[in-house]
Amino acid sequence: MNISTIVKQGVLIVHVEGEMDMHSAEQFRSSVDTSLETSGAKHIIFNLQGVTFIDSSGVGVILGRYKKVSILGGKLAAVNVKPQVVRILEFSGLLRIMKLFGSESEALDSL
Repeated sequence: MNISTIVKQGVLIVHVEGEMDMHSAEQFRSSVDTSLETSGAKHIIFNLQGVTFIDSSGVGVILGRYKKVSILGGKLAAVNVKPQVVRILEFSGLLRIMKLFGSESEALDSL
């Protein structure tokens, strides 16, 4: 899994490539938490264009980041999500707490 982060307009944007599974969950969690703490951002946009698979471990990490940002009054969004990943997000209930957008600019405008 490859993870990169950038801050735009005070929002942490996390680019993820590869599989979000039990083997990469700790790296994913650690990377996002470190970036969140150092950036001072309260919202997160996950760009999942390169994600081909997500399991319960990946879902759990996203849910944990939701808990962190919601304490700050922040929100989560996801962009460029493949249909097979959207299904997992729907089944897990994450789409009740996280909105999907077609692009980073749409998500930034909404947040």
